[in-house]
Amino acid sequence: MNPTIEYLRSSRSRNFFLLAGPCVIEGRDMALDIAATIAPVCAELDIPYVFKGSYRKANRSRLDSFTGIGDIEALRILAEVRESVGVPVVTDIHGPEEARMAADFVDILQIPAFLCRQTDLLIAAAKTGRAVNIKKGQFLAPGSMRFAADKVRQAGNDAVMVTDRGTTFGYGDLVVDFRGIPEMQAECGCPVIMDVTHSLQQPNTTGGVTGGRPDMIETIARAAIAVGADGLFIETHPDPAVAKSDGANMLRLDLLPALLRRLTELRRVVNAF
Repeated sequence: MNPTIEYLRSSRSRNFFLLAGPCVIEGRDMALDIAATIAPVCAELDIPYVFKGSYRKANRSRLDSFTGIGDIEALRILAEVRESVGVPVVTDIHGPEEARMAADFVDILQIPAFLCRQTDLLIAAAKTGRAVNIKKGQFLAPGSMRFAADKVRQAGNDAVMVTDRGTTFGYGDLVVDFRGIPEMQAECGCPVIMDVTHSLQQPNTTGGVTGGRPDMIETIARAAIAVGADGLFIETHPDPAVAKSDGANMLRLDLLPALLRRLTELRRVVNAF
């Protein structure tokens, strides 16, 4: 078994695993501080933890939106988080040519939802040997994700996982169909993650900046745990109001430890059934 997948399944208490961090790498100190805040809480709660951060944001509403501090600089920060904090790291890639570059710095390559059907991208990610996390397109039925997962496997890599991040509901909102979590577990045969914060986005606002409903983060997270999600994905920032990307749907960092404790208690109840 791929060591990253083995790690994600290593909780002795059968707790969920967590992918959490800022939307995009804004700088070294902030990334290290966020990882160093989350890691000990996860260790206490027996939650396998992966630090997440995009090294570049390719999908922004406007041309003047922040996209990153520079590819190699951001990737080196991700590698430093891995070495300094001692946790795996995950980042997005957007084209086949990025797969090998990013794989030299991170443990998991993430395929953005809009790109989940891009065969060349999936194959390139698979061939690096890194674990691959595929976000479900907002336009796809849950069962259709098995074809994306199969592309990775057929390219010679069994270390695959899939993530639900909501389904388009009209022009400016998303909804979560929680039937999709057990359906993807059955159809894809791999760990299934609930992207709690992106599923609360409100895209396509007239101002060109994506909105969100962070007040519903705990609701979505609890429901995901209740239906048996293997892992959670939560974007967090010390001050979402000044975050350079997706601040409208992020969880404030100081609220995360208590949330994880409550979700761990809920997981214990679910595991008892």
